[in-house]
Amino acid sequence: MKSIKAVPVRTMPSVALPFSVDALSEAARRHIRQALTVVAQEELKAFLGADVYARTDERRGYRNGTKNRTLTTSFGPTELVVPRALVFDGERRREWQSQIIPRYARRTREVDVALLGLYFGGVNTRRVKQAIRPLLKESPLSKSSISRVTVKLAEYFEAWRGRDLSGEDIRYVYLDATFMPVRCGGKNGNAERLPIMVAIGVRATGEKVLLSLAVMGSESAAAWGEFVGDMANRGLRRIVLAITDGNQGLERALLERWPKLAIQRCTVHKLWNLLGHAPKSQHDEVRKDYAAIINAGDVATAKAAYAAFVSKWRRKNESVARSLEEAGMDLLTFMNFPEAQWRSLKTTNIVERLNHEFRRRTKTQGVFPTQSSVLVLLFGLVASGMVRMRKIGGYETMETGVPVVENNSLKALSVA
Repeated sequence: MKSIKAVPVRTMPSVALPFSVDALSEAARRHIRQALTVVAQEELKAFLGADVYARTDERRGYRNGTKNRTLTTSFGPTELVVPRALVFDGERRREWQSQIIPRYARRTREVDVALLGLYFGGVNTRRVKQAIRPLLKESPLSKSSISRVTVKLAEYFEAWRGRDLSGEDIRYVYLDATFMPVRCGGKNGNAERLPIMVAIGVRATGEKVLLSLAVMGSESAAAWGEFVGDMANRGLRRIVLAITDGNQGLERALLERWPKLAIQRCTVHKLWNLLGHAPKSQHDEVRKDYAAIINAGDVATAKAAYAAFVSKWRRKNESVARSLEEAGMDLLTFMNFPEAQWRSLKTTNIVERLNHEFRRRTKTQGVFPTQSSVLVLLFGLVASGMVRMRKIGGYETMETGVPVVENNSLKALSVA
């Protein structure tokens, strides 16, 4: 019987990317233990007010050996030797706690920021461990780690939404709502699309700041009234202008709270309203006539174009004319402000862009289990810098002061 010659089995070579080995990081990793140990020793020395074996009246305690710690840094798990000490506390003694290396910390803040960055970027929490493995160098990371990090973020959010606003010099406020799927009534409750109310303020320097976030049951006047009232009760004042999409409940809530507040109706939303009242064959003509109003160089020219629009469209399509009259002069409030700011003030684009980022991030999220979970995520996107807000256009003219503009109680412009 012939012997069967063994044929060697070929194995596929493993993939080795050119950046898979980072010599610089490996070299730094070898020295990170020594560096962190020195930092902890220097911190303890500064706290005690005395060096090793030094006898001084200012000494606040005594060293008491060392302890081993494992801390995950951006270079992976690192074994540390942390000094211990007993601190004088009246007649009692207590153990010294390092502020640089907190007692129960398992990771540096840099690693926690990386975890949140992945979470905010839309990575499923179950895949975070796999995504961040090259950074952590196989250090232990439980499934609940990201949950503990987000719990800390929730604490920051609670402090943020209850903060005092009396120190904020807010000149303009953009308000709008976006809808998110939220489960109501616990784990087995129904999922409903609830409005997330958003307020962005513009400081006297032109900087934008997220003022408030809240989940409400509807966009009613009562709901908006509660949202606006919360900001006012926390000290928000000195607002000159509010930019809205035309929601009647919102405008009513604003004027009840601040009767002299000027309202700017979003000119883009009003264009959509006009086109909704016109057949497609009239869209180009409506756009052209409407642009003559909104893009006018001064108030007088804009009012003349407004009157011409109403007069013309009363004959051609009365519902289009009525839709424009519904907004009245609130469409032109922006013209009372420096021209350099007109582009930023005439629409709600600033808050719409933020809501777009919210929707983009949450479109793969599914249903949020609670109202607080959606608010914490949206807050985190802004607080972490994942969503950035620049100064408004023409912010240089903010320092010249803003005009006193009262709201128009007469919505419609009478046309002879």
